[in-house]
Amino acid sequence: MTQHLTHIALVVDDYDQAIKFYTEKLNFDLVEDTILSETKRWVLVRPKGAAECSILLAKASNEKQKTRIGNQTGGRVFLFLQTNNFWIDYKAMLEKGINFVREPTKEDYGTVAVFEDLYGNLWDLIGKE
Repeated sequence: MTQHLTHIALVVDDYDQAIKFYTEKLNFDLVEDTILSETKRWVLVRPKGAAECSILLAKASNEKQKTRIGNQTGGRVFLFLQTNNFWIDYKAMLEKGINFVREPTKEDYGTVAVFEDLYGNLWDLIGKE
């Protein structure tokens, strides 16, 4: 038996705004955008070249879910984006207006910097050199 993660849900405020951020600012691919009802869509994005796990952009459907937008993990880093060329991706993200809340540092596992998505969720950008 084998198992793997296929999707991680990320609570968002607006589908189109989230799609624009992930595809234009982070250069992700829009894998799927299927209308399920008047208020619900199945929207998947993932990094270019990735074939594994996607992010399911899930629009908050009630007040409790809306309180989680931007803070699904209590302020901790939520997602980890690994790159094979840290400095090229880091500079491109800066040019696109991505807000880095922690500058790049060298760690045992690679070069890492922390950035915010459009809602304030924290991400690690990790380069394995």
